[in-house]
Amino acid sequence: MIPPKFFFDALTSRGIRLFAGVPDSLLKIFCAYANDHAEPGQYIITANEGNAVALAAGYYLATSNISAVFMQNSGLGNCVNPLTSLTDPEVYGIPVLLIIGWRGEPGLKDEPQHVKQGRITPAQLDILGIPYWIVEAGSDVESILNACFEVLKRINAPVALLVREGSFGPYDSQQKFPNAVSFRREDVLREIIELADARDLFVSTTGKTSRELFELRSERGEAQRDFLTVGSMGHTSSIALGVALGNPRKRVICLDGDGSILMHMGALAIIGSLKPANLVHVLLNNAAHESVGGQPTVAGKMDFAAIAKACGYRGYHLVTDPQSLKTCWQRLNEGNGPHLLEIRIVTGSREDLGRPTTTPEQNKRAFMEAAHV
Repeated sequence: MIPPKFFFDALTSRGIRLFAGVPDSLLKIFCAYANDHAEPGQYIITANEGNAVALAAGYYLATSNISAVFMQNSGLGNCVNPLTSLTDPEVYGIPVLLIIGWRGEPGLKDEPQHVKQGRITPAQLDILGIPYWIVEAGSDVESILNACFEVLKRINAPVALLVREGSFGPYDSQQKFPNAVSFRREDVLREIIELADARDLFVSTTGKTSRELFELRSERGEAQRDFLTVGSMGHTSSIALGVALGNPRKRVICLDGDGSILMHMGALAIIGSLKPANLVHVLLNNAAHESVGGQPTVAGKMDFAAIAKACGYRGYHLVTDPQSLKTCWQRLNEGNGPHLLEIRIVTGSREDLGRPTTTPEQNKRAFMEAAHV
């Protein structure tokens, strides 16, 4: 396996001074090392992958230095616009090194939302005209980077490293999260299920939130009836908005994460402008991209009360413990939404946390049956 220090040093020795992007489970070891060892301001977790490409472009314009943009391959969708209309050699011709975790690689078992993306990733890079090299545990990193940087500087345009699962050796992150609260996400979800009406519709964000919600339904012996957004990070609130507009007779509870809400925050302004009275937007805020390695987000420093008000939400509520959640829920029952309910939680989940045993198609049908009753 590739020692993350060796890989990081190999990049910085070739002039990389800025690392920007969205953490990925296949890149989490490298990202943890870069976060711990990059100079202040030179490792940036962006709201989404397109932001990172644009940030890298701006940095190059100001310094002539090439940046590295890291992402999961699912994030390529967020990058297509800046890659084709900003950095492409037919437009401005700006070199960027893309470091892409290859989830869903053909021949390897992965979750349903990664299978098609994994299959089409090389073709996506081909159609975008982005040269790429595959990196794996036994790769000759120096040879790959020599070839990669030669092309990068010659074509003045993006190139990519497509990183296979298990490429990086072990590293223990030095990142520490101060635990000002002790409310666990799974306990929050258990409380909300208990407090919610049996007719309420749930839409949950990608990652561990949906996995925990699925297991809690099983624990309670209840039929699966929640829409589990296993992919499409950042779009949970828009899905929930569509459900709320389509079925105003039922309350819709959107279980969102801080990394997700940051990825496409413009959705909050649209929710606020349409003011669906039946929408409760729950923000589970642990200030971390926990499902892909625990990298920090900026959500711990943000004033979501002011954001909710500015976007036009009818109400904002802050919860940090079970009792305040119960008290707050009573107020939610008494007034029209949309409400933004921020719940501050601690990072962490059960070691034995499973994954949904139903297929996305089965989940979709179960949710639609619940929505149409």
